[in-house]
Amino acid sequence: MKIREFNFPADYPAALKVWGSMEVGVQVGRSDSPEEIQRKLQRDPDLFLVAEENDEIVATIIGGYDGRRGMVYHLAVQQSFRKHGIGAQLLEEVERRLQARGCKKCYLLITADNLGAARFYEQRGWLEMKHDRIFAKEFP
Repeated sequence: MKIREFNFPADYPAALKVWGSMEVGVQVGRSDSPEEIQRKLQRDPDLFLVAEENDEIVATIIGGYDGRRGMVYHLAVQQSFRKHGIGAQLLEEVERRLQARGCKKCYLLITADNLGAARFYEQRGWLEMKHDRIFAKEFP
């Protein structure tokens, strides 16, 4: 298995396929359009990683850093490749890269029904923020 940075536009269809195959957790939306992904890559190209097996993308992770806080999005592993440590390796690599940039605190969001992801992150030292509330607003 090889971890490398995402290459746009070549990797986009395979990443979209991985995201779409997730049973829970990853929700493909407007922010995942080719234009938005390209914009994301202009800011943090080194924080968007894929894992390949036999030249096939089997997992992804997107990290973000705004200069103050980090964010993790779309950690997704194809079902047949789960439980082999691929997700853990991707997460560790994004965490390492965020820390190298000076990031002191990082967030991620999971859907309420994604209990497997909750266990995965807790086992890796992530803590649920029980007293915080999350607000969102979409713009046209």
